[in-house]
Amino acid sequence: MISPSNNSDTLYAELCAAPFIIAGPCVLESYSLAEDTALAVAEASKAAGLKAIFKSSYDKANRSSLASFRGPGMAQGLEWLARIREKTGLPVITDVHEPGEVAAVAEVVDILQIPAFLSRQTSLLLAAAGSGAIVNVKKGQFLSPWDMKPLLEKLRLAGNGKILLTERGSSFGYNNLVVDMRSIPVMRALGVPVVMDATHAVQLPGGQGACSGGDRRFVPTLARSAVAAGANAVFMECHPDPDKALCDGPNSLNLKDLPVLLKELAALWSIARDWQEVGCSTEIL
Repeated sequence: MISPSNNSDTLYAELCAAPFIIAGPCVLESYSLAEDTALAVAEASKAAGLKAIFKSSYDKANRSSLASFRGPGMAQGLEWLARIREKTGLPVITDVHEPGEVAAVAEVVDILQIPAFLSRQTSLLLAAAGSGAIVNVKKGQFLSPWDMKPLLEKLRLAGNGKILLTERGSSFGYNNLVVDMRSIPVMRALGVPVVMDATHAVQLPGGQGACSGGDRRFVPTLARSAVAAGANAVFMECHPDPDKALCDGPNSLNLKDLPVLLKELAALWSIARDWQEVGCSTEIL
């Protein structure tokens, strides 16, 4: 099998040229659920005329409680992701948490995702950069958008310019996040595509004591606002039954609501492209 990283130049050029979505369940609960969700994502994105990337995690290392479900682990999870990638034809993205995971994961997935809490971990960033895969760095809840410039420089100095940056909200007091839409044009001015994580941005971190809460009602609002603000892509965790999801259910979009939302986003992106064509700029300085 050809490593996805061998095709990453072509994929990255596509992601730079047109809007796209990243969608899937937060964690791999079972192969059947993941496959069914991936097929639904592929169908909905095709109907909306958008490129889609399937997302799910083999391990959710950052959990509030030891009792929280983390996923099937790397070996089983990568096997499932490889099968889903082959069956659906969708590119795949997943989280990596330690430098030692990177090489094996990059042999299976197209994009390595650096979780927000690990966005300043230099060893992890350098390992991801050296894999040859596209790297998506989620902006830490504790970072400003301009703080992402040094992170970009780490990746670029390591020889990898195939980078995505993701906005996912900033800490706003205890157990709450707020999204400053100004961060989207600020990060776009750094010269890379910017993704809006519309589901983690409505999370209430640790808000339920032993786990995080959230309010999925506001996912469409943030997604539409981000597109209008200039986001290149929208990230949405989705689940066929969010109230029974084993991870991040309160902030996950119900899978049945995805087709309508994607058509709305596609229409907004069409308008946003018209704005750019008549001279609107993403440059801040």
